[in-house]
Amino acid sequence: MTQDELKQAVAREAVRHVVPGEILGVGTGSTVDYFIDELARAGVPIAGAVSSSERSAARLGRHGVALLDLNDVDSFPVYVDGADEIDGALAMIKGGGGALTREKIVAAVARTFVCIADSTKRVKVLGRFPLPVEVIPMARAHVARELAKLGGTPKRREGFVTDNGNEILDVHGLSILDPAALESAINDIVGVVANGIFARRGADVLLLGTSDGVRTVVR
Repeated sequence: MTQDELKQAVAREAVRHVVPGEILGVGTGSTVDYFIDELARAGVPIAGAVSSSERSAARLGRHGVALLDLNDVDSFPVYVDGADEIDGALAMIKGGGGALTREKIVAAVARTFVCIADSTKRVKVLGRFPLPVEVIPMARAHVARELAKLGGTPKRREGFVTDNGNEILDVHGLSILDPAALESAINDIVGVVANGIFARRGADVLLLGTSDGVRTVVR
């Protein structure tokens, strides 16, 4: 199976985790694009969706899904999103598409985080994929110096602005042996909005697309 076929397979499987009649949290990325299309194709009735990005919101809107403001929602049963990397404890690196802050916020409100990914995203140790860090623009140089002290090589994502109007530093060369500790350490740097380690709120369920079919891993 091609990578796109694996993404489509996990997207179809994720639809089975959607709770009919309830609000759904929806993430961002190419695998999530497949999920949104599969959700519409399946015709599962939902009360509306909270989206983590303008990109996903537009795709949901084209399928006629009602979009809700998270400030008007107390909680919802399921959040479906992808990952750039995911380890055995279901901690992740996310933010390749730049939506990490909103993804963290929406995930925090969901009772269950369902991660959809193909087998290329499964790793033993996080860090091969550069870690995205969203920063306030005036703090970019300061944050970069502090990230270098943590052992990484930060590079500005040129020509990119997040949906929140901020910038992204992609940190190369990390070997993240304690994801939760590093997540907290980076969050403590003044000028950081959020970073792409999802360990303190990792996935609850992983739907992993493999050549042998979709594997379900539960934390």
